[in-house]
Amino acid sequence: MLLTDRVALVTGGAGPNGLGFATARLFALQGAHVVITDLEGAQPAQAAARLGPGHLGLVADVTCKADVEAAVARIVERFGRLDILVNNAGITQPRRTVDISAADYDAVLDVSLRGTLLCSQAAIPVMQRQRSGSIVCISSVSAQRGGGILGGPHYSAAKAGVLGLARAMARELGPDNVRVNCITPGLVTTDINKDKLSAERKAEIAETIPLARLGVPDDVAGACLFLASDLSGYCTGITLDVNGGMLIH
Repeated sequence: MLLTDRVALVTGGAGPNGLGFATARLFALQGAHVVITDLEGAQPAQAAARLGPGHLGLVADVTCKADVEAAVARIVERFGRLDILVNNAGITQPRRTVDISAADYDAVLDVSLRGTLLCSQAAIPVMQRQRSGSIVCISSVSAQRGGGILGGPHYSAAKAGVLGLARAMARELGPDNVRVNCITPGLVTTDINKDKLSAERKAEIAETIPLARLGVPDDVAGACLFLASDLSGYCTGITLDVNGGMLIH
């Protein structure tokens, strides 16, 4: 198994049909001790229990520094280390540029970008002490192509910010043997978008994708496993496209 006895934190991972939970499930199958954090209403403890024994679910808001630091402290207390961080938590909103309010901007940027920064800040000192670690940041194809199918321009900006932040962290943390990489998913079918696109619209989008289908959460989970494991031991600062060929560049 690729992650035997490693400790992995997946933020925003409680949704049963989301990218985070698919990643957590695959990590558990590969031998990791998995910690899922999410908001209280998402019931992260129950999500962790679905993975089987030896895993942990914690309530934490990624936009709250105290919450994030407490979660990492609890992980170190329980497991003694933290090997992998998947910055998965994020939200989106369908807005046109002129319709983005200050509240909209703050909500999207806070979760996707500030959350990535705060969680990384909490995890990095632990990884530096260990002289090893892998941070995987979930961005989006919308950051690369200038807009997506559902998210507004502020979502694209937030996810582009994640790319820049991850690359800068990779350059800074390389000497500590801490790797930082990004994944840019295309349109993936999750609970967030299942009621926002008709079957006809999904079929139309699939026709524009070289692999002729929309993504599923396990597609992204597999990429996370690659970047979290020693298979990618000489990769840092990269952006791994997982979009079926939606964007080829």
